[in-house]
Formats: sequence, structure tokens, C-alpha cells
Amino acid sequence: MTVSAFDLFKIGIGPSSSHTVGPMRAGLDFARTLHGQLAASHVSPASHPETMLADGAVTAGPGITIILYGSLAATGAGHGTLGACLMGLDGADPETVDPDYLAQRLEEIRTSRTIYLAGDKNLPVTCGFEDIILRPAVVRSIHTNAVTFVFGEVKQTYYSIGGGFIRTKDEIPTLEEISGPYCYTSGEELITLAEKEGLSISAVQRQCERSLRTDEDIDEGLLRIFHAMDACAKRGIATTGMLPGGLGVHRRAAGWYEQLIVDDPERTAEFSEDWVNLVALAVNEENAAGGRVVTAPTNGAAGIIPAVLYYARHFTPAGRADELDTIKRFLLAASAVGSLLKERASISGAEVGCQGEVGSATSMAAAGLAEILGGSPRQVCNAAEIGMEHSLGLTCDPIGGLVQIPCIERNAISAGKAINAAKMALRGDGTHKVSLDDVIETMRQTGADMSERYKETAGGGLAITVAVNVPEC
Repeated sequence: MTVSAFDLFKIGIGPSSSHTVGPMRAGLDFARTLHGQLAASHVSPASHPETMLADGAVTAGPGITIILYGSLAATGAGHGTLGACLMGLDGADPETVDPDYLAQRLEEIRTSRTIYLAGDKNLPVTCGFEDIILRPAVVRSIHTNAVTFVFGEVKQTYYSIGGGFIRTKDEIPTLEEISGPYCYTSGEELITLAEKEGLSISAVQRQCERSLRTDEDIDEGLLRIFHAMDACAKRGIATTGMLPGGLGVHRRAAGWYEQLIVDDPERTAEFSEDWVNLVALAVNEENAAGGRVVTAPTNGAAGIIPAVLYYARHFTPAGRADELDTIKRFLLAASAVGSLLKERASISGAEVGCQGEVGSATSMAAAGLAEILGGSPRQVCNAAEIGMEHSLGLTCDPIGGLVQIPCIERNAISAGKAINAAKMALRGDGTHKVSLDDVIETMRQTGADMSERYKETAGGGLAITVAVNVPEC
């Protein structure tokens, strides 16, 4: 099925779409369900006795127990998963919660061991960090990112399947149902449809979006996404200090910016790569700090598309001539490729490694830039293919389980790769030995073959080669 741009690009908080945004959404969904049941029955939470769970755990009293499995348990401390679950239960929505309030409220919960169910202060429930059980060795069948919430006999398991999407065993995430003659399920279908109708890739995606909303709403939504990306980059550039988590990683974006405005006050082409690196670093430093970001298509890869879009806006003729049109076409073309990557493979690092996150973002960004550079549908898809082909096999091995090393620099390096992929595609006619569909299938198969150590478990690669002492983990 064709995925909407507004399902792929979502405003949330850092540091991880699968490990922070998804678990917060899961906690909020469970809280709302439980709140409705308690309110309807007029039963006080305090009336529920201690409960022995099927896996042998015992609730700490009348309250909620949280069990994290697989990757969520293995790297959850560094990814903010524990706090995200608690804040979701407390009524926080990742799209709207203030990151500053988040930190303040978590300290209150740490002290009081009490959440207000779904934000209702009339329904205090016992639940704190002590009530979270970590089971990293247990991998559930549907997805490795699993979390179970238990309150008495009420129990629900959620799976965070990447990009902030969640599902249960029986309920697949409800996406906005794109319909109509412009839907596509493969790269070849997308190209054929575009060529038959005489449309660009972005125009095909816009036709798909029109089955859900008006052009005015589409444009407003795309610009809202852009402004959130831009605000994130600006916050990252304006903020100094050390990133949280215990690795001792200093923010660099602010210092780089001060140097760049002296070296290149007019933003010349000579320094374009430096500006692209700056934006990618700024966004991912803000993400690592738990700030507000846009999943693009995930938080761990959130800096690539904003950085390449910055290049499209400032260093291409089309961007300089009409910035707003450039933004909208770039995001639509990128989301068309993102739809294929999500539906035909995966955008979850815990499922297919970093090739599914940074690789997907690189592919999407390359497509967006190729569109702005005047590429044909075949050239746009060729750019996406090149971007992914040279991201195959990327492992997800964050040091200390934190979305910092190698994640922040990897976004900057991959943004440059996306620009190069777009330029290479524009030098050809769009034909290539490897098709976009071929490389997406290869990414899926490579992820299936990849050792679990390299799928966001902090159990292999740099995560174990580089010795660190991170108290939070």
C-alpha cells in the first residue's frame, strides 16, 4: 500500500522513534484504555491487589508493571525508553509534550513513584522506574521491540515497529488509507505510473495525498513538517554543552556555526558540504538531547533529510528561485521512496540494522534532491537506489546504547552520500543494473541475515569494541 507523507514524517521527541516515541505512544494508548475501564466501573486503582504475572514477576503493589523485551530492554536506558513508557502512562503525547516538562515530570515520578493515569490527577496509580522489568534476552515473535503493560488482570503487549509506529498482536497500525488510481506498491509501478501520466515523482505522491486532503491542507502539512525540522536545526545550532547519558559527548554544532559564518558569510557553493554537515549535526545533537524532532523516517536518522533539504534550498537554482515549492516537492518525492522502503522492507534499526534507518533516509533524501535538480522519474528512483545500495549492511551498534556515537556523525556523512547519489543519477538516463526494487529487497534480506548483535542491542560492533562506563545503562 502507499504510505502517506504525514505518516512517514511525524513530529516527536528524541532520542529514538522506535525506542522513545513508540513506547510513549504505547503507554498513552494503554493508559487511555485502562482509564476508560476504571472510569466506567467506578473502581479505584487502589482496590487492585498484588498480582503474580505469567513470567514470575510480581507487581510492586496495586499499580502498573512495565516489562520491556529485546532491543527495548537492551538499549532502553540510553534511548529514554523507561521514561517514555512512564510519561505515556502519565498522559504525554510525543507530538505535543514539552521536552522541558518531560524532564521535570520524570523527576517527580522518580521521587513519588506515582503516575496520573492518562493525565487524570484524580486517578493516581503506582508506577515508577522500580516497576520496570528488563528482559533483553526475550525476543517476541512479531517484533523485537516489545513492551507489556500490566494492571491487575488488564494486560497488553505493544510492538514498536520503527518510525514511531506501534501495533499489538491483533491490531496493525492504522495508517491513513490512501486510495485511487495513483497508488503504487513497487518502484517500477511508481515509475510506470509517472511516465504514463507525464508526472514527476512528487506529483504522483501529491495525487495520492489528494485522496485524503485538499492541496491547501497538503501544503500546510508539508510546511509544518519543514518548520519543525528547521526549528530543530536552529535549536541545535544555538545550544552548547554536553549531551546527556554519560559518554561525555560535547555538542559541536554551535561552535561549527560560529566558524562557518566567519569563513562563509554568503553561503557559497565552496562551503556547501560544511553547511550540510552542520545541519545534520545540529538536528542529531538535539535529538540525542531529547529535543523535538521530526521522524525522517526515524529519529536516529532525523538529520539527513533536513540537511539535504538545506542544500536543495540554498545551493540549487530551483531552491533559490522558489524555496517553498522546493520544500514541498522535495518532501513529497522523499516520502514516495520512504513508502516503498517501509512497506517492502523496514525502517526499524532493531529489525534490519542501521541500513533501515540511515540507509532509508539517505535513499529518500537522494530522491528528493534528484527531483529538485530536475530529474526524471527514473533518475529520481535511480538516485534513491544508489543511496540505499551504498548503505547496505550498515549495523546499528550505538555505544552505551545512546543515539550519539556513531549516529550523529553518520547522519552527516550520509547526507553527503545522498547529495552525491542524486548528482550521479542526474549524469545518467535513469537506467541501472540494480533497480530500486532490487535494492530494497536486498536490504530486507540483509537485515534478516544480520546478527542480532548489530540490531540496536548494544551487543556488537562499536558498542562492545569501545569500552565505556555509562551509569544510565
